[in-house]
Amino acid sequence: MARGRIRAGFLRSSFYTFGCYRPRAAEDDTLHDIHGHGYSRIVYCNQPCLHVEKPVRYCSNYISTTKYNIATFLPKAIFEQFRRVANLYFLLTAVLSLTPISPFSAFSMIAPLVFVVGLSMAKEALEDWRRFIQDLKVNLRKALVHKKDGVFAVKSWMKLRVGDVVKVEKDNFFPADLLLLSSSYEDGICYVETMNLDGETNLKVKRALETTLSLDHDLSFREFSATLKCEDPNPNLYSFVGNFEYDHQIYPLDPSQILLRDSKLRNTGYIYGVVIFTGHDSKVMQNATKSPSKRSKIEKQMDRIIYFLFSLLVFISFLSSLGFIGKTKYDLPKWWYLRVPDKDGLYDTGMPLISGFYHLITALILYGYLIPISLYVSIEVVKVLQALFMNHDMHMYDEEHETTAQARTSNLNEELGQVDTILSDKTGTLTCNQMDFLKCSIAGTLYGMRSSDVELAAAEQLAMEGNQPSEVSSPYSCQRSEVGCGVSEIELESVVASKDVGEHRHAIKGFSFEDARLMNGNWFADPNADMILLFFRILAICHTAIPEQNEETGIFCYEAESPDEGAFLVAAREFGFEFWRRTQSSIYVRERYPFFHEPTEREYKVLTLLDFTSKRKRMSVIVRNEDGKILVFCKGADSVIFDRLAKNGKKYLDETTKHLTDYGEAGLRTLALAYKEIDEAKYFAWSEEFMKAKTSIGGDREATLERLADIMERDFTLVGATAVEDKLQAGVPECIDKLAQAGLKIWVLTGDKMETAINIGYACSLLRHGMRQICITITESDAIPQDPKKAAKEQILNQITNATQMIKLEKDPHAAFALIIDGKTLALALENDMKHQFLDLAVGCASVICCRVSPKQKALVTRLVKEGTGKTTLAVGDGANDVGMIQEADIGVGISGCEGMQAVMASDFAIAQFRFLERLLVVHGHWCYKRIAQMICYFFYKNIAFGLTIFYFETFAGFSGQSIYVDWYMLLFNVVLTSLPVISLGVFEQDVDSEVCLQFPALYQQGPKNLFFGWLRIFGWIGNGFYTSLVVFFLNIIIFYDQAFRANGQTADMTTVGTAMFTCIIWAVNCQIALTMSHFTWIQHILIWGSVGFWYLFLLIYCNSTYSLGVGAFQVLTEILGPAPIFWSTTLVVTVACNLPYITHISFQRSFNPMDHHIIQEIKYYKQDVIDRQMWRNERSKARERTNIGFTARVEAKIRQLKGRLNGKSSFSSSETVRR
Repeated sequence: MARGRIRAGFLRSSFYTFGCYRPRAAEDDTLHDIHGHGYSRIVYCNQPCLHVEKPVRYCSNYISTTKYNIATFLPKAIFEQFRRVANLYFLLTAVLSLTPISPFSAFSMIAPLVFVVGLSMAKEALEDWRRFIQDLKVNLRKALVHKKDGVFAVKSWMKLRVGDVVKVEKDNFFPADLLLLSSSYEDGICYVETMNLDGETNLKVKRALETTLSLDHDLSFREFSATLKCEDPNPNLYSFVGNFEYDHQIYPLDPSQILLRDSKLRNTGYIYGVVIFTGHDSKVMQNATKSPSKRSKIEKQMDRIIYFLFSLLVFISFLSSLGFIGKTKYDLPKWWYLRVPDKDGLYDTGMPLISGFYHLITALILYGYLIPISLYVSIEVVKVLQALFMNHDMHMYDEEHETTAQARTSNLNEELGQVDTILSDKTGTLTCNQMDFLKCSIAGTLYGMRSSDVELAAAEQLAMEGNQPSEVSSPYSCQRSEVGCGVSEIELESVVASKDVGEHRHAIKGFSFEDARLMNGNWFADPNADMILLFFRILAICHTAIPEQNEETGIFCYEAESPDEGAFLVAAREFGFEFWRRTQSSIYVRERYPFFHEPTEREYKVLTLLDFTSKRKRMSVIVRNEDGKILVFCKGADSVIFDRLAKNGKKYLDETTKHLTDYGEAGLRTLALAYKEIDEAKYFAWSEEFMKAKTSIGGDREATLERLADIMERDFTLVGATAVEDKLQAGVPECIDKLAQAGLKIWVLTGDKMETAINIGYACSLLRHGMRQICITITESDAIPQDPKKAAKEQILNQITNATQMIKLEKDPHAAFALIIDGKTLALALENDMKHQFLDLAVGCASVICCRVSPKQKALVTRLVKEGTGKTTLAVGDGANDVGMIQEADIGVGISGCEGMQAVMASDFAIAQFRFLERLLVVHGHWCYKRIAQMICYFFYKNIAFGLTIFYFETFAGFSGQSIYVDWYMLLFNVVLTSLPVISLGVFEQDVDSEVCLQFPALYQQGPKNLFFGWLRIFGWIGNGFYTSLVVFFLNIIIFYDQAFRANGQTADMTTVGTAMFTCIIWAVNCQIALTMSHFTWIQHILIWGSVGFWYLFLLIYCNSTYSLGVGAFQVLTEILGPAPIFWSTTLVVTVACNLPYITHISFQRSFNPMDHHIIQEIKYYKQDVIDRQMWRNERSKARERTNIGFTARVEAKIRQLKGRLNGKSSFSSSETVRR
């Protein structure tokens, strides 16, 4: 390609004092020591052919997030299936069915096992195939790669090799970890968005080495050759150590020259880079973990139940074997007509112990119906259908991206209903990265009429409280009413005003300010016009943004490092101070001053810029205006700015402090603005010293720059403060509020700096004014300890211990604590000797925010919570930096509406927006948990009820191994006659509808508390099955035994009693499932009563066929049982007797100890929610878990505060009246 470099109008590196200045060429003694373990990688730049043999042969750029491949699928999938205890048991019985001791044919044992295991493996293969296809889309992305002689060609990502030179153009992702060689800017600067890596949306500035800046076009790589020696692959995103050997000189490398895979090039035409790390060696993939095999807690609990049932099976088989030994030794010799011993040696009176052992194996197979083989396949079918309903839920459909929810694995449906802790990413998950300028304070005067979301909600709820009629007359009723009215007068006025003002105004992105006093030049006549002018100029000048004009509209938009900065510039533009141009040394602003309708172009010479860092918490710009004055404009955190005010610069401090407190209570992000004027001699003396430090090389460079910046940033005059509202994704505060009311804990794990994370915490109500913040950080001391790590750990441990003690001693019931910790501190807190103390502290806090964390740390925190608490964790994120925690959590949820699909590819469930998490958990999670729990309990109930009747009969039949049922009855029991009703229970059952689930979020706690699958309930169902088996067997034996039941005086034979007994079981278990259901559709009626009807239809057809002749069942219904009234009356009596205990239990529970959903069902049944709306609202207010986070908790805190103020005013008024 021809030379296509875009010459920048200015060197962007000059914007950045601390992070992006290129010092003078390094001397040899400053090179990195690249030797020893962990520093063995050698890269031959532009010579990928040299990397085909070891030791410099590295992995390919192909990536895979699948659980299986062609070679591993069969062994791993089979292992997954036979981790299930029941499948292992049926494998054993299938093998034994090939021997003569089996009471059933080999086909009848092997075929069901193959079907169940094969179906489950096919589902696993389908789900993994989808992951493979998504991986393939990434691997087939295209990149421009240097072939030879300066020619670049398109190549797929997966074919890239270490040493390749690639060209990446604007808005494209980097295909591998690259060393930046040059960019479209002549000083080698490029802008990078790392949202997929660390969650931050503000652009990072990267810079190339000065020696490679000449490699600025395609042909320059014709003869390019260099060698790079660096660290081995590792997961640390924020460090890099290496040396670059080029043109017979060696240059040290640092992270500012490294471009990481899956980050994106922004605001830069193109860059050239050389591939350092490929595929799974890249840092983003080093932070990923292998796709785990996840199993729900219910499935693990089910294994324990099967252990119990297997123990029961062995026990009764052992009893049967003992009985058989006794019969063989003492009774069998008398029964000469049985012709013992048989030819297989199974019945030998001479060796009763051996015969007893054979019978033990026979009994283990015979009583196998205690362990339902169809349970797993039924659950698989139910879960797939549940997932289908989730995927087609239109309430979780995102119209903007035309995306539905996606259950990428159905194994964890019920786990959605048992979540205790949610660990969430911030950027792209909670936020949409839009700030709105809402209010400001200038010269001690408050401006901005529009209320924040928190203020609106508090005022509206207080108005509602004030208007509610008091049910009980009391001395406080009047006071309560007065409180409501007082609040209405104070708050609702601003609410109504804010709504009316904005109705006729065109929406401007980033600007929601409404106050006529500052708009359209009305501020010219204000007594503090000079301060207002300074305020607007600080907004327009104190920043590092780049203006870009929209060619169609002519309006300027701004590429800013943070959303706040962009909002300030939009606000300045709307106030009449439009920043429109930037050069190497100047900022140009079109000011509508002194005449609003006639803009004047003004130039401000930029002398020095002191950029923002998380440590400094402020930024300053030193400019010379057109009058020749040198001004220092500064904006930053109020705590930092207030400490730097001059004695005569605190005129508006008290009023501004009060305004900032109000802004904080309203959930707004705030910054303070200040300025000072300095004389020229003082500035140039300082500037000379500052430039000397800026261009120096040495360990004290940063400290010197900090010291000099601190000298300049003193003696300010306070101008005012800004308040911006952080625009979260639609529905995020409401979703978090609902999840908090459902009793879920929410942690935020973000790569953002601490200030940003805290502000987001306020915006989504994880933090609120009055909540005590516990910040765990490492503070540097003047004294240098002998062991810095040990000293740091001791410091952290002391902070954790003190904070834990403070929480324990707190007596205020409304007190709430928030834990905030940064990544550097977290790395030490997660070590084995401290992590449990850290977890104890975190669990005691209402909210937890971890900042500046790497993807690996996100996964480690998730593992700590999962293993330390033993409760279900859910991780939600949208980028590649979230893959580790998504895979580590019990449930991983990916946000699919954002750029990059890495999180979705690694997730168990995918949703388009965070707000859909509310419905996914509170509705589908609640339903799925109860459905699966009830379904499994019912499965064990019916199989115990059926299986134990076989054991009872064997004791009556001399422990002969004979079954009372015809083989076809037994085959149909699980496959047809009871399987479809239980599937309908698992798919369609609803204790309450979706709307009620959302109105009564506390219902969700039935899952985390495991109310429907605890051991008490499980043994209750097992006991119910045991009782049913006794009733079915013994009532039938008593009724049919030794008496005539037909008109001609015939007695019942084994087949007749077995058929009658089986009919009773079919009726009993199907009536039981009907009583269990709370929600009926026509489908459930058809499946339940259709199963009963199918039994009679089958009996009619089978017993009139020739197959029934061999088992003595010919016309057993039409000629034997059908005409006998005792058969029908027995069926009725046994069915009622079997279900009477359950009916008694549920009636007693609903009357005297009802569960939450019982009360709601009764209210809905009698339509009291429509008749008495007040009662319905009261029930809803009770049906939420007590929480200190969320919008509701924030509003309640605001209400308590307002009531306190009003009560104070009321007390004051009363005392004044008394005095009068």
